[in-house]
Amino acid sequence: MENERIERAAARRERVRKTLTYLFLGFWALMVLFPFYWMLLSSVKSYGAYNAEYIPQFYTLSPTMENYREAFTAVPLAKYFLNTLVFTLVTTGLMLGVTVLAAFAFSRLEFRGKDLVFTFFLALMMIPSELVVITNFQTITNAGLRNTFTGLILPSVTSVFYIYLLKENFEQIPDELYRAAKVDGTTDFRYLTRVMIPICRPTIITVTILKVIECWNSFVWPRLITDDTNYFLVSNGIQAIRENGFGRENIPAMMAAVVVISVPLIVLFLCFRKKIMAGVSRGGTKG
Repeated sequence: MENERIERAAARRERVRKTLTYLFLGFWALMVLFPFYWMLLSSVKSYGAYNAEYIPQFYTLSPTMENYREAFTAVPLAKYFLNTLVFTLVTTGLMLGVTVLAAFAFSRLEFRGKDLVFTFFLALMMIPSELVVITNFQTITNAGLRNTFTGLILPSVTSVFYIYLLKENFEQIPDELYRAAKVDGTTDFRYLTRVMIPICRPTIITVTILKVIECWNSFVWPRLITDDTNYFLVSNGIQAIRENGFGRENIPAMMAAVVVISVPLIVLFLCFRKKIMAGVSRGGTKG
């Protein structure tokens, strides 16, 4: 009987603990998701209905898609989308090429000064980003690449953190596989593409998605290097809408533009969230 009472008490404590945990997580989820809900709700309210609300309403009985039409017609939002898509795809592709090859070199190849060079690479992560932006701005300006896609893309084609992440991931592959491949006459590039990349695919997918998100949300560098609206990205386009367009007066249309810009990243994360978690956890595990 005593054992049964102890077990029932332990079960009650466990239920209370789980209930409190789920309540906390549910409350936190509401706090995180509420801005997205409010953004979506505001985007389907008419301009008149939104301005007539002295007390904010958390629902609407007459949703409208007019704000989305205005978001695409009042400003060249579609062009901003195209610019961002080109910038994101090209930058991510070049970054993957540079990062994968550099990580392979640091993890498998033997050359003089490898450890010193890699230590220098890691030391670059300690430099404040503001100093890097200033140096890149002077370099791109002196090269005459302002207001060009080349100027936008070049400073973003490498990442010390991603090289480090992939290097640690590549080093988890047993050296015996590499030696066996070399005995069979396999070239380094063939070994990289046929063995290492397939094994480390979750981490590479994670790096790709994180870089896509980084490029899509890029604001400071495009803002510095471009003042021609023909090269504006969506982040700069939203800022231009807020400063010079309809954003200050027509908040619902502004929210519609933000929804359109945010949806691709949300969908991307929801589709690949498991691969992101698997890649990050694999990259941080040794052995």
